[in-house]
Amino acid sequence: MNLEKPNTLERCPGFDSDMMEPNRTITIVRKNQRDFLSDKGAVDYYEYRKPFLTYLLRMGKDPEKAKGYSPYTVCQTGHRTARFDLWMWENRGGYKAPPDQDDARAYMEEVAFRDVTESTKGKTLGALGRYSKWLQHKYNRDEWEFSWNFQSGGGNNGPRDFLTKPERRKIRQAALGKDGTPNYGTDSDLLEADPDSWKFTSLVWTSLDAGLRPVEVGNARVGWCEPENGLLRIPREDSAKNEGNWTVGITDRTATALERWIDERADHPRYEDTDKLWLTRHGNRYGSNELSRILKDLCERAGISYENRQMSWYAIRHSVGTHMTKERDLAATQAQLRHESVKTTLKYDNVPVEDRRDALDQMG
Repeated sequence: MNLEKPNTLERCPGFDSDMMEPNRTITIVRKNQRDFLSDKGAVDYYEYRKPFLTYLLRMGKDPEKAKGYSPYTVCQTGHRTARFDLWMWENRGGYKAPPDQDDARAYMEEVAFRDVTESTKGKTLGALGRYSKWLQHKYNRDEWEFSWNFQSGGGNNGPRDFLTKPERRKIRQAALGKDGTPNYGTDSDLLEADPDSWKFTSLVWTSLDAGLRPVEVGNARVGWCEPENGLLRIPREDSAKNEGNWTVGITDRTATALERWIDERADHPRYEDTDKLWLTRHGNRYGSNELSRILKDLCERAGISYENRQMSWYAIRHSVGTHMTKERDLAATQAQLRHESVKTTLKYDNVPVEDRRDALDQMG
C-alpha cells in the first residue's frame, strides 16, 4: 500500500506527506509509524490524523477567529505528536486512536526524565497541549492536565545567550575577513576558499541586522532584497510564523554586501534555477545545524569563547533584540524581529538596574 502524496516545494524529509498549504507539505504518517501499523491500521491512522493537522493549520491557534498556526509550527507539532502516538502504540497495548489523558501523562513522565534540554521538553508539552485542544474540538474530550511546567523558550525571561556588542563587531569582522564560498566536493561548509566571495559576509551581516531565524535564512529569496533602499521585504508566505508581511531595515554596509552577493550569485551555476538567496555546498537550504557550525567557526576565528554558552544561530537574533531594546524601545524591537505580539518581545525588556536609575535621574 502506498500513502505517498504529491510533493510540493517544501517538505519534512523522510515522511509520507500531503499538500495542505501552498508551497508546503505537512507530515501525515511517519515512515516508522507505517512500519509499525498494518495496512488497515495505516489507512485508518491517515484518515484520523489528517483532520488534526488541518485543524491546526486552519484554526488551531484561535478557533473563534479561524486563525491557524504557521505551516512550520504545524510541521513541528505533527512531528512531536507522531512520536507520542508511536510511543503509545509500542508501550501501551498496540495501535489505537485517539489517545487518552493517561497515555499523555505517561509519555510526559518519561520525557521529563530524558537527558534533553528543558526547551525540548517544553516543546513536547506544548505539542501535546495542541493535540488535547483538537480532541476537545473533535471528540468533546476533557483537556489534558499535566503536573509538569517546562518552558519551551518563549517565556518572558531574558534570552540565555546572546552576543555582546563587542562580540557582534568581532563576528562581523570575521565574516568579512575570512569569507568565501566553499569548494564543492569538500567536507566543510565553513568559511574557506575564495576570499573575495560575498556569500557568507552577506548571510552573516544580514542576520546580524535582521535577526534572521534559521528557517528564515533557509527561506530567504533574492526577491526579499532592496539593497538600494536598505530594506528586506519578507512576504507572509516566506515568514517563519506565516503571520504577515514584514519590512526590515538593514545597514548601509549590509546593503552593499547583499548587492555584491546578488551580483556574484547571478554568475554561479548553483543558483541558475532558484531564487533562494543562499544555498549550502550541496545546493540545499541552510538549517540550524549548518548555521550553528558557521557561527562557532566565526567565534573561533574571532577569539570568542563559547564553551559554557548555548551558541546557536539564535544568539545572533537574541543580540538584536537585547541591544535594539536598550538603544530604542520595544516597538522597534518588535518590528525588527517580526513579532506579532509584543508579549514575545517583552523578554528583551531586561534593562539593567543601573540604567533604570540613570533614567530616573534624567527624569527629575
